[in-house]
Formats: sequence, structure tokens, C-alpha cells
Amino acid sequence: MSSITRILADRPAPAEDAGRRRGLDRVFVRDLILSCSIGVHAHEHQAPQRVKIDLSMWVQENPAPIDDDIANVVSYEDVVSGIERLLGQGHIELVETAAERIAELCLEDRRCAKVRVKVEKLDVYTNAAGVGVEIERGRDAGAPPGTLPFPPPTQG
Repeated sequence: MSSITRILADRPAPAEDAGRRRGLDRVFVRDLILSCSIGVHAHEHQAPQRVKIDLSMWVQENPAPIDDDIANVVSYEDVVSGIERLLGQGHIELVETAAERIAELCLEDRRCAKVRVKVEKLDVYTNAAGVGVEIERGRDAGAPPGTLPFPPPTQG
């Protein structure tokens, strides 16, 4: 665990917030265009393709003050970096697989209650702006909501 990774659950809630129900905030990334190796056809294994990713993460409102500190929120910069690493790890056959892996990545942050991910291949058809899949995934009922920050980059 890196020094910037903090577990916020240990922070006591301010007295005035003790009985207050927390809401959900939406963190989003829209129109992220990346080049990756994706597709089932032989020609799709030969060269990378452009994909567009849109996602929304519904995250637990922080019970502690944000204090204008990025460590106290889900950072879209960390989300984008994680997606770039994920799609750069090697060939993926299906856009559905890419979407599932992105959703799993987002749900690793226990503050994330639900995520919607759309993955579009942009250059498949000349008469369509894009083709792909949109999925919505939530935290398993048995998994505790929490405030473990977004996973730090893996060392390797």
C-alpha cells in the first residue's frame, strides 16, 4: 500500500453528521479515446483500434470533510490511468470483456457502489459512429461499502 493510500473509514464522523444518511456522488469520464488491441477477427489482432470509453461511478459521499484534498475523493485521474494500464496489458477479444474489466477495476474502490461502463469501437463501420456495449455493475450485497481509495498502480 502506498503512502498516499489512506483508509478513510477510521476517521470519526463529525458530531453533526452522526445521524445523517450519506448520499451518492457521481464521478464520470466521458469520451475517453484510447488505442488498444481488441477484437475477434484476424485483422483485429494485427493493429490497434480506437475505442471510446464512457463511465459513471456512483460513490459513497465522504462522511469526513473533503478539505480540498484529492486524497479524500475518488480521483478521475486515477480511474483514467487504471483504464490505460488495463487496456495496455495485451489483446482483448471482446468489448464485453473490456467493459467487465473496467467495471471490476472501478469496484475495487470500496467507495464505489455502482458503475456504468460503455466501450465503443469507433472504426468498425463507415456508416456507424461506433459499436459496442454498455454494462452496469454494482457491489455484491455481501461486500461491505467502505472507503478504501482507488487501487494504486501496481509495481512491476
